[in-house]
Amino acid sequence: MTLKPLVIDKLVAKIPVIQGGMGIGVSLANLAGAVAREGGIGILSTAQIGYQEEMFEKSPLRANMDAIKKQFDKAKEIAKGGVVGFNIMAATFQYERYVKRCVEVGADVIICGAGLPVNLPELVEGSKTKIAPIVSSNKAAKVLLGLWKKRYNKTADFVVVEGPKAGGHLGFKADSMDESIENMDNELKEIIATVNAFGEEFNRTIPVIFAGGVYTRSDIDYYLSLGCSGVQMATRFVVTEECDAPESYKQSYIDAKEGDIGIIKSPVGMPGRAIKNQFTERIKHETIPIEKCRNCLSYKHCDRKTIPYCISQTLLNAVTKEPNHALVFAGSNAYRIKEKTTVRKIFEELTQAN
Repeated sequence: MTLKPLVIDKLVAKIPVIQGGMGIGVSLANLAGAVAREGGIGILSTAQIGYQEEMFEKSPLRANMDAIKKQFDKAKEIAKGGVVGFNIMAATFQYERYVKRCVEVGADVIICGAGLPVNLPELVEGSKTKIAPIVSSNKAAKVLLGLWKKRYNKTADFVVVEGPKAGGHLGFKADSMDESIENMDNELKEIIATVNAFGEEFNRTIPVIFAGGVYTRSDIDYYLSLGCSGVQMATRFVVTEECDAPESYKQSYIDAKEGDIGIIKSPVGMPGRAIKNQFTERIKHETIPIEKCRNCLSYKHCDRKTIPYCISQTLLNAVTKEPNHALVFAGSNAYRIKEKTTVRKIFEELTQAN
């Protein structure tokens, strides 16, 4: 069976695969551009996107604003007409400025998670940028879409449903992760029904995209059979030649065994899935002093006086120093990656008819 294109209003991706946003410094222009060139949707992560800019240490916000344009322009050049957008955490400090900047540079899509992006529609008003919230429950989908309808008389252009097998921060309780995994299919069906109902009200089709543990073509076919219009994949693209992460970061994926991938407690108050290493063992027993605040999260999501370590600093360390002494986020299937490949080879595999 040939995969159908992913149609988001007037935006069309030839292959219904979105590359998930991975920060810090993992999904930048090279990876996002390559995915878009192959027909998927390439996503840049805005999380400290300007960490390589000279001014970053003195003015991280300014560096990030500059890098948003540089990285997007580069990705679009690589993409050769493909679809490129951004992932922005709703918990980001100066979140509104990030959204407006991404719209200003011409983002095709913006995907927002790490909190409910309640005012996202007004931030993209008058632009061609398509928007999607990330939700993990039917309750969240109902609340957010209902709020957008009431406040703005608008709805989502598409919705990303992130399941409990995803990497990075998760919208599930750590002590009930197995139960969440078992119940996810039913939850997904309920979310699809909710999204379809809002679509009918607005006389439009709202694609639902599933993320979390998607690895093979059979996984894609499975979620399409449940009613999804496409999938989002992140972990699968890390160990590619095009991925923007350093070789040491990619090697940590290659070296990981199934038992090395587990749940950690993030200082932002959410569980996260990462590769076990010296750093994840260290944070079990000690608090790591914060050397410098980089203003990465809004104040309600980060209290410097109480957090056990700085999430921004350790994610930066993962791509600038030795990843074994830093936090390396990864999806549940990261252990299946045993060698480096290319984005094109992955797409050739994923589009091979079963």
